[in-house]
Amino acid sequence: MSNIVVFGSQWGDEGKGKIVDMLAADSAAIVRFQGGNNAGHTLVVGGEKCVLHLIPSGILHPGKICLIGNGVVLDPEVFLRELDTLAAKGLDVSPARLMVSKKTHVILSYHRALDSAREGSRSLGSKIGTTGRGIGPCYEDKMHRCGIRACDLADPELLREKIKSALEEKNVLLTKLYGCEAMDPEQVFQELLPFAERMRPYLGDVSTAIEEAVAKGGTVLFEGAQGTHLDIDHGTYPFVTSSTTVSGNAASGSGCSPRMLERIIAIVKAYTTRVGGGPFATELLDAIGDYLQEKGGEFGATTGRRRRCGWLDLVVLRESARLNGPTELAVTKLDVLSGLKELKICVEYEYRGSRIKHPPQEQNGMAYVTPVYETLPGWTEDITNVTSFAGLPKAAQDYLVRMEELSGVPVGLVSVGPDRSQTFTR
Repeated sequence: MSNIVVFGSQWGDEGKGKIVDMLAADSAAIVRFQGGNNAGHTLVVGGEKCVLHLIPSGILHPGKICLIGNGVVLDPEVFLRELDTLAAKGLDVSPARLMVSKKTHVILSYHRALDSAREGSRSLGSKIGTTGRGIGPCYEDKMHRCGIRACDLADPELLREKIKSALEEKNVLLTKLYGCEAMDPEQVFQELLPFAERMRPYLGDVSTAIEEAVAKGGTVLFEGAQGTHLDIDHGTYPFVTSSTTVSGNAASGSGCSPRMLERIIAIVKAYTTRVGGGPFATELLDAIGDYLQEKGGEFGATTGRRRRCGWLDLVVLRESARLNGPTELAVTKLDVLSGLKELKICVEYEYRGSRIKHPPQEQNGMAYVTPVYETLPGWTEDITNVTSFAGLPKAAQDYLVRMEELSGVPVGLVSVGPDRSQTFTR
């Protein structure tokens, strides 16, 4: 079995959790390699909904090893709350099958405070759309080399000293720049201690765990969060997340060799959505946009915010294929398009007097593109019980084939409903 990377090819919310959940059945270990609890994976198994923010989706499969890599930023309180919720459902969340890399950076209360203060100070048009969960400030500390790592949770005196040092600078920002109250280092430390004590048994060497799983002949499944066009380098900067979301980061964010990454699956929603601020070329501010939003249940799993909806953007998908090198597409929510007489696919942009096939590189260049559409016939049939490509209406088949032609990547998986069982292979 080949090791697998699953990544989002749009702006996140493509349905990665469901595909990971399905692939986890045949995997030995499932690794989350970037992001934090600003992402949410919604799974529906047997009609029961489960939302995960940090713990890999494979936790729902008995006997699978679930790993949180060094590329993640982890809020201990959120992690333990999620762990307790899963335990209450009768799932095994013991350290024997759930590990956090000792190199993973930790989100503290001052990260959340700084995140919220910054976003609150921005004018309406310049808001990034951050979730306020401290993700960005934690990654900043990592790059500033003053971050607190998971291994520090096992060393109380070092932890106390690092918190004190961090707040010397952050309290100046909070009080002088944002007009907030200063935070007491000792109080932050004392509030963290109970979480630190519970976290210690879960800390380990994720790199070795991956190596051992492969040595035994098992498949390792690498799970990303958000989407390619929220990538800190390659996304619609500055309206992006704070981590590297592309498939190549699966190696760096997990602690393994890139040679381990063999099967790379791009998750693509059959239309396009986006949460928060930033340019969105194919956004539909009309009845069709409302139809997609309502029928698709397009609300953020983490924030609850209404997702902006639009036609499928092949310029965005084409760029994702270039950046990630997918071996196949997994198309989700194809059923949401049922009932539309006509479908449109954005095949190019008009930008500064030229036709372009990839997003412009300039900051906010996407705000000045005009989508060039190709129109295809829609279908009216209910496809939620379809179990094969041949069982789809001809128009739905043609839509998928055109997606393959325009992206240069074959469709390998198709999802026609929220449940684990409503997915079939091409």
